Amino acid sequence: MAAPGLLPGIGRFFEVATALGRVSRPYSKPHAFTEVRQLPKSQLTKLVFPLQDLERYLLPDSKPDLHLKTFDPRLEDIARADWFFTATERNRIEYHSSAVRLDHAPALARPEVCFIGRSNVGKSSLIKALFSLAPEVEVRVSKKPGHTKKMNFFKVGKYFTLVDMPGYGYRAPEDFVDMVETYLKERKNLMRTFLLVDSVVGIQKADNIAIEMCEELALPYVMVLTKIDKSSKGHLLKQVLQIQKFVDTKTQGCFPQLFPVSAVTYSGIHLLRCFIANITGNLKTDGV
Repeated sequence: MAAPGLLPGIGRFFEVATALGRVSRPYSKPHAFTEVRQLPKSQLTKLVFPLQDLERYLLPDSKPDLHLKTFDPRLEDIARADWFFTATERNRIEYHSSAVRLDHAPALARPEVCFIGRSNVGKSSLIKALFSLAPEVEVRVSKKPGHTKKMNFFKVGKYFTLVDMPGYGYRAPEDFVDMVETYLKERKNLMRTFLLVDSVVGIQKADNIAIEMCEELALPYVMVLTKIDKSSKGHLLKQVLQIQKFVDTKTQGCFPQLFPVSAVTYSGIHLLRCFIANITGNLKTDGV
């Protein structure tokens, strides 16, 4: 049965696509934004604005259900945002330190963002993709769930700090709740929490616990949908619509727009960089 809001026939279209192989993955390496801007419009939209790319598969009366352009920067802004993530002699991007408790965390005055998510959600892979313009930055990625056991701090020039938090759920550190909840509650310079959800399976029980924690602490947070390259368009749309409805009806502190991303095709990575640059006060755009 087709997901609500899908155009008639899309299910059959993707049955054929599956028979021929998964939907085309034309991108498998990081692109400088000067290259991206030269792509045909349809390919640019797919790479930079994956949520807007899904819009063409929706019935007209379903489009208001998705917040497609709450954050809608210009291409010029996105190009500028990529600069903050590009390592140069004057813009050093590097791993700084790790901590198992907040009182062990580095005392960094710059704005901070953190990434949390269920074990095996693709968190470290996403952070590595965000830092793909700084290839010397070592972000350890493992095929085994629960690889990250500490809070890992990465300095992005003089502009902000990005924190890779341990995964929750399977093989989470025994002191995960104390470690993460204390950090989220007491870290004064934390600007936004990015909560990662696997777009293939949707919001799970462990995700609900993390969402409840963010809501109880009145934290501003953003929902990032990972692994969008793993699903057919039909399945992805179904998940996106369900998660969007959850955000609209069950949350107070979650940013209304979803951010679908792929660490494999780099779809959505440029837009996410721009959002981070914006909320850390380094780039002024509309919509936040």
